[in-house]
Amino acid sequence: MNIHEYQGKQLLRQYGVAVSKGIVAFSPEEAVKAAKELGSSVIVVKAQIHAGGRGKAGGVKIAKNLDEVREYAKELLGKVLVTHQTGPEGKEVKRLLIEEGSDIKKEYYVGLVLDRATSRVTLMGSEEGGMDVEEVAANTPEKIFYEEIDPVAGLTGFQARRMAFNMNIPAKLVNKAAKFMLGLYQVYIEKDASIVEINPLVVTTDDNVLALDAKFNFDGNALYRHNDIIEMRDYDEEDPKEIEASKYDLSYISLDGNIGCMVNGAGLAMATMDTISYYGGSPANFLDVGGGATAEKVTEAFKIILSDSNVKGIFVNIFGGIMKCDVIAEGVIIAAKEVGLTVPLVVRLEGTNVDLGKKLLNESGLNIIAADSMADGAQKIVKLVG
Repeated sequence: MNIHEYQGKQLLRQYGVAVSKGIVAFSPEEAVKAAKELGSSVIVVKAQIHAGGRGKAGGVKIAKNLDEVREYAKELLGKVLVTHQTGPEGKEVKRLLIEEGSDIKKEYYVGLVLDRATSRVTLMGSEEGGMDVEEVAANTPEKIFYEEIDPVAGLTGFQARRMAFNMNIPAKLVNKAAKFMLGLYQVYIEKDASIVEINPLVVTTDDNVLALDAKFNFDGNALYRHNDIIEMRDYDEEDPKEIEASKYDLSYISLDGNIGCMVNGAGLAMATMDTISYYGGSPANFLDVGGGATAEKVTEAFKIILSDSNVKGIFVNIFGGIMKCDVIAEGVIIAAKEVGLTVPLVVRLEGTNVDLGKKLLNESGLNIIAADSMADGAQKIVKLVG
């Protein structure tokens, strides 16, 4: 789960991490009111969407007076921002962060992420922060430094100070930067984040170390113990199909293909998508109904797939272990009848109660094409939608 920049900064403040002052606004009038309250000679008007690269896309404006604040707020609210992270469809701006200007001396980058190679949280830092940090990672990776964090000891003061020195933060500000990093790590661990990025982390002319941006991503499996984080969820930033799937505990991710997939088990789902791609098709989604799905759950999964107008065919690929093939078959039949199935449907069943599942499908009166294997099913559905 992602949150907005202004929400991330609210979290950081709670942990004593220095951030620039700002107020969220949902209208030009609220933007002007916030600017008056801040009382800064320079005001930054920042679009709030769940994507990076807002500055390059024109989503960050510098205002010198209240008239400019109003003008920029009108310009940004309702605008569709297209960045390297949104894809070509972009995201509509529905809220703004009105923030006091900072007299920036130097921009840096700092972040925390779970490194899958070591299974440990890793602190990353670079003196090359700002809008082009991706280019730094690609072209000059030696400018990015890493501190692997022991899960028992946590991030130590020594590691934080070493990172600050490696990032070439001025010597007199190393302790401030280290305090910043220690607070950032505390937020990361206590709130079960999966990624935290501060880009840029800035040093100001009056020797402050501030977060000028804040990107948070949280582990969805831990949200049950963080009601304060759940309250920050912005449904407008998420795919409606993914929101609906979460209500039924379905793992669903929307893609840009035209073959809907319903599979049980994440590994089999990935293999199914790969097989469809291998035979020249394009998956429209990742959908794992799980090992203990009911007929109702399968029915809802089917409806979610069909709610995507790009879907021209569906491939159901089930290996019944805990999940029984007859339960899947019942769900498919109910859903197909409820939604009035008009696209080709290929079903491959194998495992527990497979014969009963096939019997139910054969006697359903629906136009269902049986497949003997995953490869056979993938080839059939690709041909049908071709």
